[in-house]
Amino acid sequence: EIEYFAYLRSMAFDRDLEFGNEYRHFHERDPEGLAGFAATFLERREPATGRHINFAPLGSALLWSPFYLVAHVGVLAARAAGSAVAADGFSAPYVAAACYASWIYGGLGLLLIHDALRRFAGVRDGDAAWATIALLYASPLLYYMTIAPAFSHATSVFAVAALVWTTLDARARAAGLGRWALAGALGGVAALVREQDALFLAVPLGLLLLDAVRTRELAAAVRRGAVTVLAAIVVFVPQLLAYRALNGAYGPSRLVTRKMSYSSPHFLEVLFDPGHGLFVWAPVLLLAVAALLVVAVRRRDPVAGALLLALLLQAWINGSVESWTQAGAFGSRRFVGATVVFAWGLAAAVSALRARVGAVPCAAALVLFAWWNVSLMIQFGLRLMDRQRLEWPRVAVSQVTEVPPRAARAAWLFLTDRERLVREGR
Repeated sequence: EIEYFAYLRSMAFDRDLEFGNEYRHFHERDPEGLAGFAATFLERREPATGRHINFAPLGSALLWSPFYLVAHVGVLAARAAGSAVAADGFSAPYVAAACYASWIYGGLGLLLIHDALRRFAGVRDGDAAWATIALLYASPLLYYMTIAPAFSHATSVFAVAALVWTTLDARARAAGLGRWALAGALGGVAALVREQDALFLAVPLGLLLLDAVRTRELAAAVRRGAVTVLAAIVVFVPQLLAYRALNGAYGPSRLVTRKMSYSSPHFLEVLFDPGHGLFVWAPVLLLAVAALLVVAVRRRDPVAGALLLALLLQAWINGSVESWTQAGAFGSRRFVGATVVFAWGLAAAVSALRARVGAVPCAAALVLFAWWNVSLMIQFGLRLMDRQRLEWPRVAVSQVTEVPPRAARAAWLFLTDRERLVREGR
């Protein structure tokens, strides 16, 4: 979170990409809690440039910047009226602006997902709404929209959803090159937010290829694909320049790339590992992926196929990282950007279950999935569990023995003091 915010404050106030003062500011507020952060980001420098390290991309800072500038104007107005709030880019209004911006972008992403399900998947409005709401409450997205919004995950949901929505709209309209260029530009924005989100360009490119095979209009598909990729590259240029300024090369830091094994040795573990797997933390996502696979295979739905390809690429890149466990994080946070993919499958599952067993049992199942996720959030916040992994059967037993008596306190802290909920636990 500090890395993402440091980009914003450094660009707005210092007009540079040197983050030492931003890092020191946050470290001085919590030296003990940020001892590991100091060892990596304050005491080490990029070998080629001598600058302080920042592994985060700058997309979230760019998306937060309008809110941040509004906060700055508000702070200046308050100071003119006699307030003592600091106009330094660090005080509470500035941090709040970035956090609320993430919450707003996450909400906009969910609205785009809901609209895409209605317009392009042919899902009933009610089923689309149930699927979208369930993904908010039954997946790690809720944590990263409300408790840890200064990560990039909520903005990632928006950027990827905008890319997919625009792609499907261009396809439905048989739009010209301009619309596909917009889809590519949004792919560039997604890559600026999280580099791995560039892989979601598999959706427009995959659909162009599948449609070209069906219609035999290969030349038109090639033109549209080239425009899509070119627009994405152009939008991503600011990050290339940031890489150059920070580490002396037009690519991620060597300190990051050396941790990658592109054979993806942990591909299956990021999905199924009992302590860290995506589907273990959020079982509703297994239902979503299973339904998406059924739609892709049985209905031969090209959209479902392209979305599955994008998800496989996400699993591949997440399984390639040395720190694949994401230990210390709530859930498999690196998959949060794929919310629109899960929504496509979950909406299909909701529609099928509602038709077969009725609306009430279907809703009850989704509520059960949401209970699992929210209860895990309570365990995580109140330190009733090992934050490094899920322990079995301890975590399952605690869901029914430890969480209910503490639910009211967790809810109170969630509404009044989320930092205390995360930092102090009980």
